[in-house]
Parts: sequence; C-alpha cells; structure tokens
Amino acid sequence: MDHFNYHQGHLHAEGVPLSRIAAAVGTPVYVYSAATLRRHFGLFTQALDWTDHLVCFAVKANSNLAILKLMGDMGAGMDVVSGGEYARAKAAGVPGERIVFSGVGKTIAEMRQALEGGIRQFNVESEPELLALSQLADSMGAEAPIAIRVNPDVDAKTHEKIATGKSENKFGIPIARAREVYAQAAALPAIRVVGVDMHIGSQLTDLDPFRQAYAKMADLTRALRADGHSITRLDMGGGLGIPYRRDNNAPPLPIEYGQVIRETVGDLDCEIEIEPGRNIVGNAGVLLSSVIYLKHGEGRDFLILDAAMNDLLRPAMYGAHHDILPVNEPRLAADVQPFDVVGPVCETGDTFQKGADLPAMMAGDLVAFRSAGAYGAVMASEYNTRPLVPEVLVDGDQFAVIRGRPSIEEILSRDTIPEWL
Repeated sequence: MDHFNYHQGHLHAEGVPLSRIAAAVGTPVYVYSAATLRRHFGLFTQALDWTDHLVCFAVKANSNLAILKLMGDMGAGMDVVSGGEYARAKAAGVPGERIVFSGVGKTIAEMRQALEGGIRQFNVESEPELLALSQLADSMGAEAPIAIRVNPDVDAKTHEKIATGKSENKFGIPIARAREVYAQAAALPAIRVVGVDMHIGSQLTDLDPFRQAYAKMADLTRALRADGHSITRLDMGGGLGIPYRRDNNAPPLPIEYGQVIRETVGDLDCEIEIEPGRNIVGNAGVLLSSVIYLKHGEGRDFLILDAAMNDLLRPAMYGAHHDILPVNEPRLAADVQPFDVVGPVCETGDTFQKGADLPAMMAGDLVAFRSAGAYGAVMASEYNTRPLVPEVLVDGDQFAVIRGRPSIEEILSRDTIPEWL
C-alpha cells in the first residue's frame, strides 16, 4: 500500500497534487510520502513484536537526511556501509548505539569515526578487517562490538547483481569457517563478540531462501554457544522485495517474514536485528517527469522525457521495471497506445520502458515512475552535466523540498582549472 492515488482525475501524493509540486519545483523531481514511510516501518516493528528487536533502516536505499530523521524519530536504527552514511545517520539525530556498520571494505578512518562517535556493532566481513579493527580499537583504548557476517551459500533467487549469499559472492565469511573465525575473534584484544550477521540479497520475493539461511544461522548459533561464545544478537539482514508491477503477485508481507524469523531462530532468546530498506522506502516514492517531445519513429512512437538514466539508473543498470503513470488520469482504458519511454541522454541505454501503454501525450504533460523511492536519488549522478534531481517530502497536505536542484553554476564551481593552464 502507498499514498499515491488519483483524486478528481489527478495523481496525488497524499493530499498534494503532483502537478502542484511540478509547478513549484520543476521536473524531474523525486516525491516521497511520509505516511507511506511511517506505515511500512510500522509493519516491520509489528512483525517482530514477539521479541526484543531493532529495525535498522538500510541507509543505502535512501540517505536523505529528512527521510533518516523521520525514521529515527520512530525509533529506527540505521544500517550504514560507509563513513558518509554514518555521518548522515548521526546528523539526522540517530545515536551511535542504534547504528550498525556493514560493508566489505571499511577503512581505518571509517572504523575510527564509528568508534569515536559510538556504534552498536560492526558487521565484520573478513579476517583482515577483523585484525585491523582489533589493532585500531586496542590503540584507542576502545572496545569494538562485532557480529561476523556469515555467508550461508544460499541462492536468494534474485537478480545476479544484488545476490549476496552465495559462495561466489564477495560478502561474509564462508559458513564452514565461521567457528574458526569466531575463535580468532574471541582471542583478539579490544574485540567483543555480540552476535551473528547474515544477509543473502535484495528484492527477494520468496521466503524459502530466508528460511534456508536462517535455519543455518540457528545451527551455527547453537554451535558457537557450545564453543563458549556469548551470542545475544542475530542480525538477519534485509532484502524483502516490493511489487514493482501492479499486475504481479504481491511479495510476502513483513508479518510473514517475521513469522519465518520466529520459526527458525525464535527459540534462541536473542535480540533480533533486521535491515530493511527497499521495502520501507521503495513504494514511498515516485519520480515525477515531464514530456519534452513526442517523436514518431519507424514503427514506434517515443515519449522523450526530461528525466534520464542519470536520474533513475535502475532500468539501465538492472533492466528494472517501474510502472509509469500519467499524472492526469486517462478517461478510458481504450485510449492508451504503446510508447517507448526514453530520456535525453545520448545513449540507447537511456530507455525506461519499451511499449509502455500510455494515453496520447504532448509536450509538458507529466508522468510518474512508481516505486522509485529506493535506489533512485541515491544512485543519481550528474552525467552529461545534468543537475542532480531534487527531492520533496509530502506529509498530508504540505510538502517541502528536502534536497534542492543545484544550478549549472554551482556544478561548474566545484571544478578547478590549474593556474598553469
């Protein structure tokens, strides 16, 4: 469920017509619904209300400070994968004890930043990282709480570029070596083992891979406790998918996901951490764009938009689908016709959808890309010297710009021409 619906023939974000936002801010522009964010976060907390838990929002999905503050004010923790994301979480008012630091390539500077600023735990992904963290924390007179990310070798049955739990992926310690690495961690100075971490991929629409992975996690936890380790937290990762097509079967609900967690590890008396991102913010956002031209080609018609692959990279990078809706509701379903919806970037890959059924449109008409709240604005770039797309947050009948569109002058001012040129 989201809060983008037609009212009196016009697509709204909650109580605000999208056309009003386009007139005020210009296009392209990302628009987020606060009500949808609150609802989706609440569904995950309800799914785990049977145990002690912390829902950590995956900052990589959408790192805008306003979004992070909204989530943090509801009690969310944050899952970060860089020093920049850590700084964003802290700037949004989230305390260090609710921040989990993940990622395969943490630098010494990032580890120091988190140790100085406060951290709930590091999710350690390799033995070299473990040794480096121990040496740094010891030199600082600090203690680093850790969970070791274990790779269970489970096929998440998702896109190959977002699968993380198979043996050939770069993430985590092979589960066959987990006990050995935990023994190493327990012997190191300035390291405190607190839990086990596992994350098998993103956009999962089947609960069975979760069940397989978490069953392995439960067995490992029992074995680690038998080895003398105090395992009090289980970080289950994230990855629950969202419906990108309205005509597809809906993915599992958070309550069903929570039940899988309960059935597989619920008897271990551990605090549960989960790290949803896409499932919270994905359908809480749209990308609003204007038609520049209608172009008649050889055997096909093109809608050329002012949004491009640098604004929404997922279709070009993953072959991803986003439903495209006209902001003005078509009067009759029979009025639609197929269009290839493309952007202005000089690459054939700048194609959002081929054969999209849309009503006849003209220059200046507005369209909205659904399910664009996750991995949209955060992956945007200034390719072709196109300014970064702005972001707007809607709450009821009010809206605010939460990231402005930079001017060309601001973009150029970041470059420096050496004196000797």
